[in-house]
Amino acid sequence: MNRRTFSLAALATAFARPSLAAEGTFEVTRTDAQWRAMLTRAQYNVMREEGTERAGSSPLDKNYAAGIYHCRGCDQALYSSEHKFDSGTGWPSFYDVLPSAIETMEDNRLFSTRTECHCDRCGSHLGHIFNDGPAPTGLRHCLNGVSLVFRAA
Repeated sequence: MNRRTFSLAALATAFARPSLAAEGTFEVTRTDAQWRAMLTRAQYNVMREEGTERAGSSPLDKNYAAGIYHCRGCDQALYSSEHKFDSGTGWPSFYDVLPSAIETMEDNRLFSTRTECHCDRCGSHLGHIFNDGPAPTGLRHCLNGVSLVFRAA
């Protein structure tokens, strides 16, 4: 093993960790092949591999119609349009979540500690939660639009 190979292996190990989606036991489960068959490549990358969609790429970012945002993986209701706000980040943002809809875990990748959120029914990665949102919670649930399906009221 040369220095370059060792450095790349060390870097990969530093950033790698099992995903909640891979670890957890959830009410809705599918095989990897089933997830791949039902999701686009971008959706799979975000929801099953904890990737991030490009800022400004989701039409849901500027959607302010009344309704509920559901998990694309299992159709569980996650967020109400009543809690949506324009964070200016380019991702759909909410200051609150519907009761018993998500699970969180610490994410120490990218040289900082963040709070990652997942659907508690199927484990799909949704995005991250930050402490810079509006009142009354002070939270910003910064979500990947590809993880969500909007259902109008």
